[in-house]
Amino acid sequence: MSARTGLIIILAFTIFRIVTLHFDTTDLFVDEAQYWFWSQNLDFGYYSKPPMIAWVLRIFNEIAGSSDIYWLRLPGPLFHMATALMLMKMAKRFIGPEIEGWVGATYITLPAVALSSVFFSTDVILLFFIAVALAAYFELTQRRSIGLALLMGLGVGLAFLTKYAVLFLVPGGAIAMLLIPAARISVRDFIIAVVTSAIVAFPNLWWNLQNNNTTVRHTQDIAHWSDLGINLRGGLEFFSAQFGVVGPIVFFAMLWAVWNMIRGHSEPREKMLVWLSIPVVLLITLQATVAKAYANWGVTAYVAGIVLAVWLLHRLWPKGLRTSLTINGVACLLFPFAAIFSHQLVLPNGKEVMERYLGRAEVSRAAADLAAQAGAGIIVTDNRDMVADLFHTLRATDYKIYARPPADLPDSYYEQEFALPADTGGQVLFLTVKPLSCADETPEMLKSWQPEKGNYRGDTIYAYKVGAACLMQP
Repeated sequence: MSARTGLIIILAFTIFRIVTLHFDTTDLFVDEAQYWFWSQNLDFGYYSKPPMIAWVLRIFNEIAGSSDIYWLRLPGPLFHMATALMLMKMAKRFIGPEIEGWVGATYITLPAVALSSVFFSTDVILLFFIAVALAAYFELTQRRSIGLALLMGLGVGLAFLTKYAVLFLVPGGAIAMLLIPAARISVRDFIIAVVTSAIVAFPNLWWNLQNNNTTVRHTQDIAHWSDLGINLRGGLEFFSAQFGVVGPIVFFAMLWAVWNMIRGHSEPREKMLVWLSIPVVLLITLQATVAKAYANWGVTAYVAGIVLAVWLLHRLWPKGLRTSLTINGVACLLFPFAAIFSHQLVLPNGKEVMERYLGRAEVSRAAADLAAQAGAGIIVTDNRDMVADLFHTLRATDYKIYARPPADLPDSYYEQEFALPADTGGQVLFLTVKPLSCADETPEMLKSWQPEKGNYRGDTIYAYKVGAACLMQP
């Protein structure tokens, strides 16, 4: 495949995703709504993530003059296009022009890329900055350059400001530099890159110090490091899921490359790519075995991993490269239609395939109607999913929205920064999935209902008119 053909495929898939995104019928997922809310309250850090995704969304919101779902998800396909182009450049300079087009086409059709082109996440931005950093690093293995060292440091620093998962690349990269002479860069360039990345990352590190290490503590909490054990099934499920994240043939090719390296059949460049990809998968597999891990936690492996897989397939199994592109490409063409026909795709048990992306805005609008009937200008909830959507769905209204104050340490950004103020008086609307009782009054239940579809299917939602003081009680 020529570079020109690769560019055409990248552009075609990007345009397809931008167009189909316009017809998407899903609601914002809780994380997407939270990222948007962060973008309305700019800072150097947030409860669960560094600040980059909020900054990116703010830029797109300002350019578009809109916070509609389409504009919040548009950065996804655009960032992936940029990453695919960066990977093409990296592959051409590090390996050769023969795989340039294949690398770009393979990346843009990855299942994980298709998913995150519809539902925006931090991984989208993270992959781009890692690609920038690795492209500069591979160049530095060939020649000394202050400019490239600065670029490498900038890429790592910006990746850190996007998601701490960039640190998963450090062990493999360090081992590569120790074991493979060709993987080493000059001491001067290494120092420049490290200092640059530290300077770029410093605002978030300082923010954490000023906010009780909030993001770091949350990262530890979701990793369940305080509850370690042995769960072989969890590790196996994570590892198996990687065949779906990047496609079965691509992941198989990465494992094949490891086998070649063990047998001593790899050249230095291939070993470098192995060390910058596979250790990430192994680390997260270990994490999944002793605690918990989600399938997407290993995405940092696939910047170098895609180049590795394509290079191996191009040399040893060209038919597999074409078959992989066909399988992943067809899946990518079909996936956006799941978001377009989200209400029509229903499983035999009545659940929608896209269930967790549906029904959220409907509950927020119902809460607004009930608040209007009750004459309450304040809506409070103890549910993170609900408060996230309330802020976005009701953004053009005059309602004041708050999280219920936590009894102990805050469990979300909303509890940390937007808890109901202690001096609030009068009646408020309280939205919850748990019955409410108060010591000093009997809350007036305005409505309880069980949504038949969507994210809250099977839950009972309660709406109360209650004094604000009641919600201050633990």
